[in-house]
Amino acid sequence: MPIAKGTAKVVAFKKETTWGTLAGASGAQQLRRVTADFNLTKETYESNEIRTDRQVADFRHGVRSAEGTLSGELSPNTYSSFMQSLVARDFGTVTLGAAAQTTVTVVGTTYTLVRSTGSWITDGIRVGMVVRAAGLTATADNSRNLLVASLTATQMVVVPLNGVALTAQASATSVTITAPGKLTFSPTSGHTEDSYTIEQWFADITQSEVFTGMRVGSMNVALPSTGITTVDFGFMGKDLTQKGTTQYFTTPTAQGTQGIFAAVNGVMLVAGVPVALVTSADFSCERAMETATAVGSNSVAEIFNGRLRVTGNMSVYFQDATFRDYFDNETTVSIVFALTSDNTATANAVTFTLPKVKLGSFTKDDGELGLVAATSFTALVNDVTTAGLPASTIQIHDTSLT
Repeated sequence: MPIAKGTAKVVAFKKETTWGTLAGASGAQQLRRVTADFNLTKETYESNEIRTDRQVADFRHGVRSAEGTLSGELSPNTYSSFMQSLVARDFGTVTLGAAAQTTVTVVGTTYTLVRSTGSWITDGIRVGMVVRAAGLTATADNSRNLLVASLTATQMVVVPLNGVALTAQASATSVTITAPGKLTFSPTSGHTEDSYTIEQWFADITQSEVFTGMRVGSMNVALPSTGITTVDFGFMGKDLTQKGTTQYFTTPTAQGTQGIFAAVNGVMLVAGVPVALVTSADFSCERAMETATAVGSNSVAEIFNGRLRVTGNMSVYFQDATFRDYFDNETTVSIVFALTSDNTATANAVTFTLPKVKLGSFTKDDGELGLVAATSFTALVNDVTTAGLPASTIQIHDTSLT
């Protein structure tokens, strides 16, 4: 008799129309995973009767619910559905316009696109977005991934994501800026409340487990100084709704093949400035969630969504007073993590922008070689958007989405 193997397991998901009601059997997507584990959970109750036989008389099962964890290696597009559900806003395209009379100036490792009229901010550009230009006089600089580091109405400071320098150039009369892919952020109103049907199909033992009402409660992203960028999601759901010996989702779309992110490919910005002192970083997005129970129902009646809390940690080489003083002075800074799937000019990229961050600690180690300081941080909802920072706690831009 066979024993289930992970290599024969298919995990697939589809967004539900109604919370807790099976999504249709067609059109599901198979998940890329390192591990995925979804299970039925139940409350249990043990009798408290005081008995002359001095033993427990009964033990009962109570309210049913579901829970799950998904661990993966971060890649473009792969987990975009769960990201938008967590921040409670769908990914959307960004439409930008022309920028007449644009020049490019060079300052150190950053480049400034200067326009004579109009406003980058009014056009919809935000810090942390990836943009591409067309119409620059140095044609090699057109159609390249440029990370927006800082903004004023007429000046946009960018960093080329593949590390190849731009060229200082004279005014071009008709420059167009586009933002490839789609963007989402934690909104201040109009929140979505997505849920998913998720199936675990164990093909080698022909067993299916179908969970409904699965809502995304958390995301943890880890960026080591060397190695693969990883992502973990946590889920809370209604029930194990269906089980049997037949796969529920018919021919789910196969796992993607997009390149996996390594933290060494990309750029990290702190306060709008590229930094190369960070030895590791991680951040977590956690949505407050609570299950509702009711008399007469043996499964949860609803899952309530609350605040989104974003926290993280960084380890930095102790080179100067910059990070220590951010902590000591309670200075708010922006942090942008930008990741690319390779080093080409138009590589698929994902950026995470935390527009308003406060450091919560700064603790140095001691040793024979390079000294490292550990710092924690908490992201806040941004209330100052005049510098082109989004009015949210977190913004996510995925250039691969169509």
